Amino acid sequence: MRINKMTIAALAVVAGLSLTACQSGDGATSRSDSPAAPASSSPSDASGSDASAQSAAKGSAGKDSGGKDSGGKQGTTAGTGSGTNGGVGKCRTDELEVKAMSNTVDGDPDGTVAVEFTNGGGRACALSGYAGVDLKTSAGSLSAKRTGEQSSRVVLKDGESVAFGITYPVNDSGGSGVRITGLVVTPPDETKSVSLAWPGAATLPVTDGSGSPVKVGPIGSAGQGG
Repeated sequence: MRINKMTIAALAVVAGLSLTACQSGDGATSRSDSPAAPASSSPSDASGSDASAQSAAKGSAGKDSGGKDSGGKQGTTAGTGSGTNGGVGKCRTDELEVKAMSNTVDGDPDGTVAVEFTNGGGRACALSGYAGVDLKTSAGSLSAKRTGEQSSRVVLKDGESVAFGITYPVNDSGGSGVRITGLVVTPPDETKSVSLAWPGAATLPVTDGSGSPVKVGPIGSAGQGG
């Protein structure tokens, strides 16, 4: 019996040692798993990086739509359109209604004719500088000389008008003078002319040929040509 008790006791000791060894092995496995915790957190970090990348991509996409290739070109085109196509072009002869009327004021030493341009082209247009003026006379064509006044650019909306003045010497010599038979007007920067009836005095005094006695003022100078 004593031998059996010793055997049982020895078996119990062996079993205890085996249990301790097993517990020791479980602890080592647990420690080797703990470094894996960062690895397990790595996917969340990666998803955070992915989110940042996606956010950056969204920001980049917004930038593209707001100002890179297509957006920038549209803005430039619109700006260019506003600066070029949005700018007001010059008035063409065919867009203008032209008429002439006497504008002489009693007491003035010279006679005055006002020529009026009315924009009938259906769009805004601009006039500046001097119109070309030629008088048809019994002695031939007579070109008016510019007064030299500074001209301002005038923008006419559809239906609006602007006028300039022509001054000429009054024939008070008592002679027949030079008979005026018509008026030819060419709008500024144009080559197409308009022929009108002359509304002023019927004749000009005969000159010595030293230069044209007829003067034309700039756009906007009606009544101030002399």
